[in-house]
Amino acid sequence: MKILVCITNVPDTTAKISFTDNDTKLNKNGVQFIIGPYDDYALARGVELKEQLGGSLTVLHIGEADAEPQIRKALAIGADDAIRVNADPQDSYFVATQIAHIASQNSYDLILMGRESIDYNSGVVHGLVGEMLGAPSYSPVMKLDLDGSNATITREIDGGKEVLKAPLPLVLGCQEPIAEWKIPNMRGIMTARTKPLNVVEPISVDDVTVPQSYKLPAPKGACKMIPASEAETLIRLLQTEAKVL
Repeated sequence: MKILVCITNVPDTTAKISFTDNDTKLNKNGVQFIIGPYDDYALARGVELKEQLGGSLTVLHIGEADAEPQIRKALAIGADDAIRVNADPQDSYFVATQIAHIASQNSYDLILMGRESIDYNSGVVHGLVGEMLGAPSYSPVMKLDLDGSNATITREIDGGKEVLKAPLPLVLGCQEPIAEWKIPNMRGIMTARTKPLNVVEPISVDDVTVPQSYKLPAPKGACKMIPASEAETLIRLLQTEAKVL
């Protein structure tokens, strides 16, 4: 069993975000970066499957050298080796093309990643990779079991859950509760230092989308408290001010 887990390097959910260069780039100064939370679920399940079934688990990241602490953390959690494509990812198509290129060279049985990153939140990379590789792609996957060369998948759909069976190879976008996040122990941290991290240059891809500018969400407005006895006032405000009715 050969498993590839793709991880993102994203700002911590508690980080204060600002922009530079006329609001065209993220200001990384003082920002703590982490493995994408959904990718953490994918990594945890990948490690469990490797331990159950044997084989190997490779971590792949498309990004610059400042992501290597997160890659080493993934190695400490249980990945055997890692690949970093040395590029500044700005576009989902670019990221998917790099993943598909690496995957096509190594014939992985299973490619796992988060359902989406928490910075751009595009949620399309797994589908693009599946299309590029000619492999089925499913998301968001909440449960994953393997039986030989087949997988049983539970994924979330509108109004419920769907159980599917599909043959490997597969590309899956993961979310909770597929596995519990894993915390690296001291032995894992020590062994991660000696595990191979291969840095490769990206293949050429034309930009499909180019960010023009970023802006922060509007600040929260004042909260109005309406007594339960004044339901008519609440309805009127929802119609005239909030405009949600």
